[in-house]
Amino acid sequence: MTDISTHEAEDDARNASILIWIDGKLVPRADAKVSVYDSGFLLGDGVWEGLRLYDGRWTFPDEHIARLFEAAKAIDLDIERTPADILAALEETRAANDMQTDAHARLMVTRGIKRLPFQHPRLSVEGPTMVIIMEHSRPKIPRPIRLATVPHQRGLPMTQDPKLNSHSKLNCILACIAAEKAGADEALMLDVHGFVNTTNACNFFIVRGGAVWTSTGDYCMNGITRQKVIDLCRANDIPVFERNFSLVDTYSADEAFLTGTFGAQTPVGEVDGRTIGAGRLGPMTERIRGLYKTLVTA
Repeated sequence: MTDISTHEAEDDARNASILIWIDGKLVPRADAKVSVYDSGFLLGDGVWEGLRLYDGRWTFPDEHIARLFEAAKAIDLDIERTPADILAALEETRAANDMQTDAHARLMVTRGIKRLPFQHPRLSVEGPTMVIIMEHSRPKIPRPIRLATVPHQRGLPMTQDPKLNSHSKLNCILACIAAEKAGADEALMLDVHGFVNTTNACNFFIVRGGAVWTSTGDYCMNGITRQKVIDLCRANDIPVFERNFSLVDTYSADEAFLTGTFGAQTPVGEVDGRTIGAGRLGPMTERIRGLYKTLVTA
């Protein structure tokens, strides 16, 4: 097993005493519990969002909350709160934990507590359940990420649409396990046609000949950071393409990087044992990082 991932964070002793928001109440971490009959625990029946705090402000909160409500509607889950209510809950949790910057919030909504441990939605008799875990969190990624291609795919739109941030992440977990057993940090997942798609946790980009490539977006998470990178490239005269491309294109790329709310832009040094470019943070990835930081702090 490797010792890093795209979600590795520095240890922070303050996280031992954080307060966690559960259905309108702030409780100490040690006392933060939900029922074993909760739909999220029993079945993975719920949706979530991750948000980053920089310099006292949430990054792209409107887009994250809109995506949460879109996912909830798709699974016919009534959150029973407005976007303003959720933003207020985030701010209440931030203030209670005295967090100013470099914090990460995991916002989760499930269908609530069931009266029987079975799947039918009508068995949920209390809820929904809403939880906010907010931690002091600074990314700790000491070297470029190593990826291994795995046979697992993100769900299809007619099965488990990859655009849903659902609590059911087993296919991605299995992909990650397969990659780690191959000696990599995370998994590179192909789409149903065999084109390069995404990783088990992040969106994937390559750089070839001064142009930035990413997948068509048909089979991957509709990442907010992914879209910001595409928009930044277009606004700064960097050629960017959402297109099908293969592992052959990937292995011979000049650079590769991942995007996500937690790690922003994470360089990829190796795919399937092949060194990508120079095997380190490349100039295009570094430029995009700078543009993204400017956007976040503007």
